[in-house]
Amino acid sequence: MAHDAPTLLVTVFGADRPGVTAALFEQITRFEERTGYTARVADVEQIVLRGRLVFGVLVTAPEDQTEFRIMLHRWASAWKLDVEITEGRGDNRPRRAGRSRVTVLGSPLTAAAMERVAGSIAQVEGNIDRIVRLAKYPVTAIELDVSGVDPARLRERLAAAAADAGVDIAVQRSGLARRAKHLVVMDVDSTLIQDEVIELLARHAGCLEQVERVTAAAMRGELDFAGSLHARVALLAGLPQSVFDEVRGEVRYTPGARTLVRTLKRLGYQVGIVSGGFTQITDTLAAQLGLDFAAANTLEVADGRLTGRVVGEVIDRPGKAAALRRFAASAGVPLSETVAIGDGANDLDMLAAAGLGVAFNAKPLVRAAADTAVNVPFLDTILFLLGIPREEVEEAEASVHETGEPGEGEGEGD
Repeated sequence: MAHDAPTLLVTVFGADRPGVTAALFEQITRFEERTGYTARVADVEQIVLRGRLVFGVLVTAPEDQTEFRIMLHRWASAWKLDVEITEGRGDNRPRRAGRSRVTVLGSPLTAAAMERVAGSIAQVEGNIDRIVRLAKYPVTAIELDVSGVDPARLRERLAAAAADAGVDIAVQRSGLARRAKHLVVMDVDSTLIQDEVIELLARHAGCLEQVERVTAAAMRGELDFAGSLHARVALLAGLPQSVFDEVRGEVRYTPGARTLVRTLKRLGYQVGIVSGGFTQITDTLAAQLGLDFAAANTLEVADGRLTGRVVGEVIDRPGKAAALRRFAASAGVPLSETVAIGDGANDLDMLAAAGLGVAFNAKPLVRAAADTAVNVPFLDTILFLLGIPREEVEEAEASVHETGEPGEGEGEGD
């Protein structure tokens, strides 16, 4: 189509029902056959909100616009629809450089929050080209295509808007890479599961308070992770090996954890976990969920009892990032196409190394450093950041019920 060729934007409004789109194009085709006019479709956009249709078609304008307009108005009247026809030239103006995909999560998502988001985009001279809803449950998820502003600048501006509006906002560069993130790696304690496994073990050993004191010292920077790990594990010496069976029964998955993993797997993603916890627990979680990769520390056992030592390489903050790189190499996925999810300072290197680092109900330091943060208690909301709509999630869940697999809240550990 020539840049300055005359065009008509035909916009149809009214109650949605099957056949509207086909009927409109049928009318245009009949007009072509009768007049010799060739209708070239430059753009089509259609949305339905609570049963109300908004349908726009941009086509080259015929020489006889009067007859064309009369024909369309008669058709719309017969279908009990309204139609608006606007004359112009050429196609839509091209999107400006700097294209981003902005995902907004709210529970609830208020008009004031949307005003804050849209206003922040306008303040940096970004243009909202398209808005769609990805989900209304368990949170409302809205996705916006934005152009005209560098994604890094937009992310910085919207971080402040998210805090003010009480919503979660993710800004990602548009393009094929966003859909190509085929490896998701997540932390375990307080991310995949609601618990801290070493605290569950400490309760059985009667040393929970001592373990918590060591943990607090590490958080104050008095001990590094490796030092705090060895100090806490030493307190577990003498526990019988059977404690692992008891703790496995106490572990609780985070709401949405099974749904997240099932949906990702059914869409062809590879999924892994990396933990500062212990293989005696994480290996069971990996088997239950059908994960592709898992890495954690291993507690030493001798003569049926814990020795209070860790064997093998320690999975600490650098170790988690190294595991992500190892998983990506094994999966044949570039680091730029990976997603990492975590909540603590121990996850920072992993979040920085991934193509998309997500802080899940994380400490302020981690939220500030990650690419985006999710602050609702549902792990499956991560799917919306990947552009996966609720409908695809529900399809995956429906297939689970058909095959008899356990759903959320069912099975061991939920």
